[in-house]
Amino acid sequence: MTVRQTSATSLALGRAAQELALKRGELELALQLGQVRAARDDGGGPPRVERREIDRLRAAHGFPAALRERLRTVGTVDGAGLVSISQGRFLRLARTGHFAPVRFYVNRYHAVVWLYLAEEVLDFARDHAVLLTGRTPPEVRALLAAGEDRRPRNWRGRRLGQLLRASSDPWRRAAAIAAVLDPVSVAEMVPDPYERSRLGVLRPDMVPAPPRSLRGREIVERLVTADHPDEILWHRASLADALREAREHSAAPRRVPRTPYAAHAPRTADAPHVPRTPHAALGLAPHTAARRAVPHPAVAVAAASRPAPAVRPPRSTRPWSRPSSSRPGHGSRGTARGLLGRLWRSRAGRA
Repeated sequence: MTVRQTSATSLALGRAAQELALKRGELELALQLGQVRAARDDGGGPPRVERREIDRLRAAHGFPAALRERLRTVGTVDGAGLVSISQGRFLRLARTGHFAPVRFYVNRYHAVVWLYLAEEVLDFARDHAVLLTGRTPPEVRALLAAGEDRRPRNWRGRRLGQLLRASSDPWRRAAAIAAVLDPVSVAEMVPDPYERSRLGVLRPDMVPAPPRSLRGREIVERLVTADHPDEILWHRASLADALREAREHSAAPRRVPRTPYAAHAPRTADAPHVPRTPHAALGLAPHTAARRAVPHPAVAVAAASRPAPAVRPPRSTRPWSRPSSSRPGHGSRGTARGLLGRLWRSRAGRA
C-alpha cells in the first residue's frame, strides 16, 4: 500500500491559529487589521488562510512574539499604566477621540469594555506628550462638558474601513455600509425590496461574537448603528454611491412566481385540446385530467342499468303538508312540538 503525502494549500481559521501560535480572537483581530491575509470562500463559508501566508509569517523576524505584540490590546487600566498617566486622563483622551478603539465587548454586568491597540497607544504618547501632563486643553474640556463620546463612532468608522478593504464585490461593499445604518434609513435609501433583501443576505458581522443575553445584544446593536447626524449623512451618501456601482455591476435577483403546470404547459400541434376540469385546475397533467373525466366501461354499464332515483316533490307541493299557523314563529296545532305544543293541544281538547 502506498501512502501519499499531501499538504493543504489553505487552512481553516482554527488550524491557522494553531500554526501561528495565536488564540482564535487574536487571529480574528489580525484578519481585521490586515496583519494576516485570508482568502474569502466563494461558496459563502468562512475565510481560509493560504499556506504560503502562514509560511511568510512564520519566517518573519521575532515570530511569534513580534506578531502577538502587534495584536496586543489594552483597556483603560492597562492603557493608563502603559503610558504612565491616570485612568481618568486616559478615559478623557479616549472619549474625545484622540485614539480609536479596535474592538469592544459587553461584560456580564452589561457594561461596555473598549479595547485599544497597545502599539497605537504608545505611538500617541510619543507624538502628543503635551496631552499627557499638565492641565487639560480647553477644547478637550468643552467636548467633555457637552457629553461627547467618540469611541463608538471611531470604532464604527474603523470597522467599516476594514470591511470595505476586505471585499471588492460592489454588493458586499454596499451591504457593509448599510450595516451601520438604521432600518428606516436603509428603507429610504433602498426602496426596492429585492435590493434590500440582497443587502440583508450579504450583511457582514460587525462583531465577531455577539453576547447571548437580549440586553447585551441590544447594547451591541446600539453601538453598531450610526447615531450622529453628520455620520448618518456621510453613510447615506456613501450608500447611494455604492448602490449605483452595484446596480451597474449586476441587478439584484428577482423571485420568479411558480405557476401550475396545467395552466401554462405548452401544447404541441398534434396534442388534443383538453378542456379545463377541476382536475386540471388543481394542476394535474392534461392527459391525467382527460383519463379521470372518462369513466371505466364497466362503471358506465352499471350506472346505465341502475334505476333513476325518485325525485321528491318540493315541500310546498307535498300532499301531507298542512298550512302553517297564523301565530308567528309556531307551526300548526297538529305539528307543534315541545312543551308549548302539548299545552296548546291540551287547551284545544278542553275547549
